[in-house]
Amino acid sequence: MSERKVTFTKEQIAAYAEASGDHNPIHLDDDFARSVGLPGVIAHGMLQMGIAATVASEAAGAPTRLRRLSVRFAGMVVPGDTVTFSAEPIGAGRLDIRAANQRGEAVLTKASAEYAA
Repeated sequence: MSERKVTFTKEQIAAYAEASGDHNPIHLDDDFARSVGLPGVIAHGMLQMGIAATVASEAAGAPTRLRRLSVRFAGMVVPGDTVTFSAEPIGAGRLDIRAANQRGEAVLTKASAEYAA
C-alpha cells in the first residue's frame, strides 16, 4: 500500500494553473469562485488526479508499470484541506485508489488503477 497526505494551498493551486495552462478563475479568484456558488477557489481535479497517479505508481512498483487510472471527482478540495491519497492492491494487477479529506469525506470515488505485473 502507498499513501500520501497533501495539504492544499492557494500557491500550489496557482502553480498548477500556471504549469497546466488551466487559468479558470474558479481556481484563482475567490470572489469569482464565490460568485458562481463555490466556497472560494477550489483545486483542479487534474491536480488531484495527478497526485493519485503518483501514489498509484508507487503502489505498482514503478511509474512505467501503471497502465490505467480511473477516478470520479466527488467533492471539492479547497485551500487548507488535507487530503490522504492511498493505493492498495486488490488483485493481480489492480489497485483500489482512495482520497479523503480531513473530515473523512471522499474527494475521489470509483477510483482504480491497473498495472503491469
